[in-house]
Amino acid sequence: MSTLWTTAELVAATGGTLEADVRVSGISIDTRTLAPGDLFIALVGDTSDGHAHIATALDKGAAAVMVHDTRGRDDPRLLVVPDTMRGLQALGQAARARFDGKMIAVTGSVGKTTTKDMLRLALCAFGPTHAAVASYNNHWGVPLTLARLPRDAAFCVSEIGMNHRGEIAPLAAMARPDVAVITTIGGSHIGPMGSIDAIALEKSDLLAALPKGGIALVPVDAEGQAHFKQAVTRSGAALQRVGMGDTDAEWRIGHLACTADGSQFTLIHGDTSVAVALHAPGRHLARNAATALAAIGALGLDLPHAAEALASYRPGAGRGQTQPLRGGRAQLLDESYNASSLSVRAALDTLALMPAARHVAVLGDMLELGAFSEAEHTGLAPDVTRSADLLFCCGPAMRALFDAIPPEKRGAWATDAASLAPLVISNLKDGDLVLVKGSFGSRMRDVVAALKSSDAEAAR
Repeated sequence: MSTLWTTAELVAATGGTLEADVRVSGISIDTRTLAPGDLFIALVGDTSDGHAHIATALDKGAAAVMVHDTRGRDDPRLLVVPDTMRGLQALGQAARARFDGKMIAVTGSVGKTTTKDMLRLALCAFGPTHAAVASYNNHWGVPLTLARLPRDAAFCVSEIGMNHRGEIAPLAAMARPDVAVITTIGGSHIGPMGSIDAIALEKSDLLAALPKGGIALVPVDAEGQAHFKQAVTRSGAALQRVGMGDTDAEWRIGHLACTADGSQFTLIHGDTSVAVALHAPGRHLARNAATALAAIGALGLDLPHAAEALASYRPGAGRGQTQPLRGGRAQLLDESYNASSLSVRAALDTLALMPAARHVAVLGDMLELGAFSEAEHTGLAPDVTRSADLLFCCGPAMRALFDAIPPEKRGAWATDAASLAPLVISNLKDGDLVLVKGSFGSRMRDVVAALKSSDAEAAR
């Protein structure tokens, strides 16, 4: 394995002490996924303390362990720092400082992870590319992504999230993007943020972190255009907009055709255009793909080559992946990872796009909406009525939506996902297409797991 960090580099980056001469090949914060040669960082969370797993990490082959509590421990492989979270952040900053490739940072109310995954896939066609795993986009996820940045990477894609004011700026300052992308502006986290305008203002902090001559990509139809313009004025970056149809955006999606098998469109930029074929259904995925390609074009890379690479994109688990149920006689559309009103509407549009005898929506609460919760949930009633033949819901907030749709479309409501799952399974029929979606905290993944388990049992 290639060396990610040496003893001298670890000490210089963190200001800590490390007696052993080590060569670190990876970074871990979880002993369950630790690989031999990793540096294990003993982070302290609200309900856990990585210091309790030091012995396990070393037994599993960790090259070193970053700690700030050495009580009862004496091992030359301990990298002792004043605070492990600050040590991780320092390591991320050092990795960014030595990186001479191109950095793209992605934020947005929805579509961050999908756009990041599309960027990673397409950029790999041009050189070694590193990107955040899963949704590592917070105060520990961003520095962890940077700390894992390989020495030979040509490109890095960092995902940056928030749910309170003031969270994006420090993460953006750490990532220091060359290209900054805002995918969408919507009601995610509107409870703690207070308004869509406040969300747009917070997202604009990513654009303010760009260098002079950097490029900001934003949706032409998003609220907050004044904030975006002010941010790039401060940073000296160029603002480019992505839009659909007949707009004055710098990057335009033309001739969009959406089917159950995917989307085809033309991405137009000035006098140039490129044909794009995306083998994943959904108008929202076409927008994400266009945004990813615009970011690649902003780096001066060959767009037809990037579009060709993007043709192999497939949605991941919990993010639009389709799977067979009932031995292939029914289908699951797994959107269980997270939810907001924007993303639920997009998922319902995709549900309606796909052929089925019955279109079944299984929805869990959308969280972090505060005083806006009831309006956000009941506001989905027209979309559900239009796209679904049957609705199953769980959670107190989703009760309002369940009661707002026509009685003939009501399947069942339950207090939580575990209680709802058997009701969905007992009503499942051949020919059904079942959409499962809800906020991460609603645990709609439990419904997905139950559907898969029931299907596996039936096959035996």
